[in-house]
Amino acid sequence: MTPNPTTARSLPPSGHRTHIPALDGLRGVAVIGVLLFHTGHLSGGFLGVDLFFVLSGYLITDLLLREVRASANVSLGAFLGRRIRRLLPALAVMLTAVTLLVRVFGPPDMVRTTLADGPWVQLNVLNWHLIAESAGYWDAFGSARVFEHLWSIAVEEQFYLVWPVLLLVAARLFGGPDRWVAGIAAAGSALSLVLMICLVDPADPTRVYVGTDTRAFSVLLGALVATPPVRDALARGVARWAGTALVLTTLGLGASWVLVDGTTSPWLFTGGLFAHSMAAAILIAVVAHAPRTVIARILTWRPLRWTGLISYSLYLWHWPVIVLLSPEVTGLHGWTWTVVVSAVSIGMAALSKYLVEDPIRFHAGWARGRGGLLAFAAVMVALALLWAALPAPPPATVDVTKLD
Repeated sequence: MTPNPTTARSLPPSGHRTHIPALDGLRGVAVIGVLLFHTGHLSGGFLGVDLFFVLSGYLITDLLLREVRASANVSLGAFLGRRIRRLLPALAVMLTAVTLLVRVFGPPDMVRTTLADGPWVQLNVLNWHLIAESAGYWDAFGSARVFEHLWSIAVEEQFYLVWPVLLLVAARLFGGPDRWVAGIAAAGSALSLVLMICLVDPADPTRVYVGTDTRAFSVLLGALVATPPVRDALARGVARWAGTALVLTTLGLGASWVLVDGTTSPWLFTGGLFAHSMAAAILIAVVAHAPRTVIARILTWRPLRWTGLISYSLYLWHWPVIVLLSPEVTGLHGWTWTVVVSAVSIGMAALSKYLVEDPIRFHAGWARGRGGLLAFAAVMVALALLWAALPAPPPATVDVTKLD
């Protein structure tokens, strides 16, 4: 089968990384879905997190494999430095600002959980902390926890620590590791699915929903379609039908976001999430290979792309804003309340991007090399002191002598 000219031209040279605007649009779709879910308007919007996972796996693996092809190596220090500059500044600012706001204005229960969860967020293991506390995901998004949503950031950060090491080992042992990486990603995805099916508790699937081991398939499926063997096979397979494939995949994902409800869809945890991740991975791969199709062009719509560019900070800020500006606090309800909290969240995300993230990521020379290492240590110490210095209210006590 002869490749479609549009598809063929979209395939970048193996050693050259090109920016794909449509993937920014997909980030925008993902964060909008999550925002609508948390404001009560889209029952399956939580699947936007799944889309984020797949995108992360795809982009990081593509980046690392290009580095391997260019230098036969993976520079772990440089990779982690880039990740820290990209993620930590916005996270540290949000953690500090929200913690101080909660300490001043929040009720005692919220203050206690904020100070208790903060160190685990800082260490990128909040998901395991929630599992250890038996915090049910579907009923946990109440007024007491402002950092609950950061479990997904922890999963991605853990992936960033492990996956480059595996690619480095594959590069050292096998030279051209593309097929080995594809095999590792495929096997890891299958193992993760098996673990989810075996460990799920139908009464409360929180353990498998937020566990790194049982959610790894989402990130690994993204990684899988970024490997040249799978990428090239997909390019050949959809050469003539890229537009149709994108429309069908998009309709399937859209229908799932509208129809799925996490509390009444147990099939999600016995293969449904895996199928959604697979569809998302195919969508990403086809969009990357056929950027001139209708769906890909829609995803490059400027407002959607801009939302994708601020998606990380928007994800960080949206849930604390929703909690702190709840309907009980604002007196607003329905779409009026949704518009207000969305506007505040977008405003905070934009300030974070343009005043914190971009200056440090692109312009701050002190954030690289030894200066960057010292800055990282200083931020970590400052956050640790924040959790230790702020006093938590004493737990509520019950006078048993007054009980009947």
